[in-house]
Amino acid sequence: MSTASSAPTYQSGKDSVAPTAGISDEARGAALQFLTALAKEVSSGTVDLPCFPDIVIRIRNALADPSTTSEQTVTIVGAEPRLAARLLQTANSAAFNQSGKPLTDLRSAITRLGHQLVQSAAMAFAVQHMKNEKSLRSIAGMLGELWKQSIIVASLCQQVAARTKINPDEAFLTGLLHGIGRLYIMVRAVGKSAEFKDPNAFVSLVAGWHASIGKAVLENWGFDETMCEAIGSQTDLDRSRRGREADLADILVASIALSRGLAVKDDAEAQIAGPRAFAVLGLTAKECVTLSAHANKRLGSLQEVLGC
Repeated sequence: MSTASSAPTYQSGKDSVAPTAGISDEARGAALQFLTALAKEVSSGTVDLPCFPDIVIRIRNALADPSTTSEQTVTIVGAEPRLAARLLQTANSAAFNQSGKPLTDLRSAITRLGHQLVQSAAMAFAVQHMKNEKSLRSIAGMLGELWKQSIIVASLCQQVAARTKINPDEAFLTGLLHGIGRLYIMVRAVGKSAEFKDPNAFVSLVAGWHASIGKAVLENWGFDETMCEAIGSQTDLDRSRRGREADLADILVASIALSRGLAVKDDAEAQIAGPRAFAVLGLTAKECVTLSAHANKRLGSLQEVLGC
């Protein structure tokens, strides 16, 4: 098998989905072939995610269109009663209802949450729906773990963004969607495990491909370019350069690193040692401890309302 240095690069919007570097082990052939085909597919504009509710994309398109009225948005959301109920629950939750004033109508719930958090709640609904699908039962546990991790990263993104000019709700949604590439690969790989001769090699390859594939999926769904760029750059720990303002990608890279630190209980100095994003954000080890504590404090309420 040829190495990645001679492998093609597949276009994704203005950029590309690039194969993982250094793949020469023949045992990884089947997994590499699968991921290559998947990358070509999403890069050509085809997104095929079995069991993913269309209502989520309809809501995203409606919210992105300035001509969409609030009445139209309410009609779209109201067409799926389970989603409408989740939005009301989210708007009235301790995590998103700072005033403590209860809401009973969908229009007010959507207004309180705002576009980004409405999309966040819709994604939570989608993952729950997929977990309950019989055809995806074999990966239900993995979907749940991925979503749990996504909520952790989202909470950290929101806390980090509050120190910058980036909208915290936009950062929250970015964190929630950072694993969309893994989710896409995971769902499309259902029933193909026998084809992957080395499961460990497949997992290793996914680590190198998921960011680019996730970016391409979100581009095809029409998400904001800044968010797509951040998703695509999440594994690039050296992308940040001094002398510029922090951006959404910096926030995501730093938040993913902090989430890993929480998982393994690393000290703060170790967490900020790798990614250059911490320097661009101006985050010290002491500040990271504080941010992580605040994010961790909100996890219970966030997982209660957005968990699956």
